Amino acid sequence: MLLIEPEVAEERHGEIIDRVKTTAEKADGAWGSVEPWGKRKLAYEIKHQTEAWYYVLTFDAPPEALQEITRVLAITDGVMRFMAVNRIAGSSPAKPEDHAEAAPAEATA
Repeated sequence: MLLIEPEVAEERHGEIIDRVKTTAEKADGAWGSVEPWGKRKLAYEIKHQTEAWYYVLTFDAPPEALQEITRVLAITDGVMRFMAVNRIAGSSPAKPEDHAEAAPAEATA
């Protein structure tokens, strides 16, 4: 999961993602996919920001490549937060529904 600051140009988003892809592939990793979730409201403010661009990056890489990706993302301007997790075999990241769509209908009496 990658969160990019809201004012960062979309061209820069591609550069950041390409850097992750290149690093994973250079270390004999396998690139999976990029799933953009769009600009979404944060659960809490980060650096006085209330929104961020969300991306789910799927790839396989050895531990050394993950360490390098983590190092690079930590010092990259425009990256707010990131988290790498092991994916359960057969699972896929699902985009959360918008709050308006996910709200249950009111019960009528």
